[in-house]
Amino acid sequence: MHDAFWQERWARNQIGFHQEKVNGYLRRHWSALGLAKGAAVLVPLCGKSLDMVWLAEQGHPVIGVELAERAVEDFFNERDVQPQVSQRGAFKVYQAGELQILCGDFFALSHADVAGCQAFYDRAALIALPPSMRERYVAHLQAIVPVACQGLLVTLVYDQAKMDGPPFSVADTEVEQHFADGWTLHKVEEKDVLTGNPRFIDSGLTAVDEHVFRLIRR
Repeated sequence: MHDAFWQERWARNQIGFHQEKVNGYLRRHWSALGLAKGAAVLVPLCGKSLDMVWLAEQGHPVIGVELAERAVEDFFNERDVQPQVSQRGAFKVYQAGELQILCGDFFALSHADVAGCQAFYDRAALIALPPSMRERYVAHLQAIVPVACQGLLVTLVYDQAKMDGPPFSVADTEVEQHFADGWTLHKVEEKDVLTGNPRFIDSGLTAVDEHVFRLIRR
């Protein structure tokens, strides 16, 4: 997935991956991380997700990272919020209160950019990337987040031969392989999401599951 692909998706408003409400898995499982208020959270490839608003409401400073400036502008415009805008290295930074979104390439993110983050939340980043980029994404994520870090990860599992991504199918074995070095994984929920998803049904899929993992860095 090259940068131009996502820029075009946002420009054409082809954003079926965007959810119009706060993610239910986030509501149900976030508290299990046991984070104190004031603990910052990294949200990679955040789009204009309402989940960031919810996390901020729980008392967490939020650092979102998003390539498409259209998504960032929409996020604040739809909240009728005027953010402060500045340039920080490779990123154009939009900030309003405890919410900041770094507009730019996730792979340009440094350890210093996320030094205060004690957790990350990934609902639609890993599954948005093809296999080669998934490996690179996880490697970079692990390289920049602090040692004492936790995560909540949502993946999608289906027969990739019947439908091309994004979103891509990411098997549990792949998740385990990516995070084998230095992380403990707990699958906390698994849910069938085929019903109500015409694209999945039209592709001939007979099973589509979302898997939710809690990750703890060892």
